[in-house]
Amino acid sequence: MEKLIITAAICGAEVTKEDNPNLPITAEELAEDAVKAEKAGASIIHLHVRDEEGNPTQDGEVFKKAIDAMKERGVSAIIQPSTGGAAGMSFEERAQPIELKPEMATLDCGTTNFGDAIFVNDLPMMREFGKEMKRLNILPELECFEPGHVYNALQLDKENLLPNHLHFDMVLGVPGAMKASLKNLMFMVDLLPEGSTWTVAGVGRHELPLATHAILMGGHVRVGFEDNIYYKKGVLAESNAQLVERIARLAEELGREVATPDEAREILKIK
Repeated sequence: MEKLIITAAICGAEVTKEDNPNLPITAEELAEDAVKAEKAGASIIHLHVRDEEGNPTQDGEVFKKAIDAMKERGVSAIIQPSTGGAAGMSFEERAQPIELKPEMATLDCGTTNFGDAIFVNDLPMMREFGKEMKRLNILPELECFEPGHVYNALQLDKENLLPNHLHFDMVLGVPGAMKASLKNLMFMVDLLPEGSTWTVAGVGRHELPLATHAILMGGHVRVGFEDNIYYKKGVLAESNAQLVERIARLAEELGREVATPDEAREILKIK
């Protein structure tokens, strides 16, 4: 079984410091959290950024400031900006961070009921993201909230809009989308083409059980404040690193080695 890639989703677009005061928001806080998460075992840093008021933004300059701060602090993990942003943002707004030419970026693979909001990702928009990422040699992480999203990704692949290696992220447990369960995870993984890789992001209390199954199934794991702010029921997590550390420790107990950033690049065929 290949080594385990741990992604740390350190900020997200919805969580606030009122939810968890340990949430990193400024470029300096994000960089510090990224350093600690990588030291704990993360080989990918999934990145959202906030404006000066703490609101989600896709401003390329804000992303650049955070990424530069991470690199100045010696982060060698793959920095993966989100192109999802927040519900209601346009393609032009959401696409700004990919002009920074990161190694990876997310590509959301379908429209989703996201709580009370609708997160719009129609095929024309997905095609535009695919074209831009392919032009800039960025590996897309194919975000799938529903089984149909996998088929949307495969349609993009059929249209030659994706790279040779396909990497999926099964995001399960979003209110209004696919329920988080082992049965649903296994169903979605069975839809994937041979040779692809996948990660699971379980929302809230589903983070740890789905992560455990992914370790055993040969998949990869995403944890972090974007998906879950608690370490256990009623106990807020102290940091993203604490959540990463637990997965690394669990993987060791289950006999699966954790990938370094360079090993993750090799697994994902990032050139």
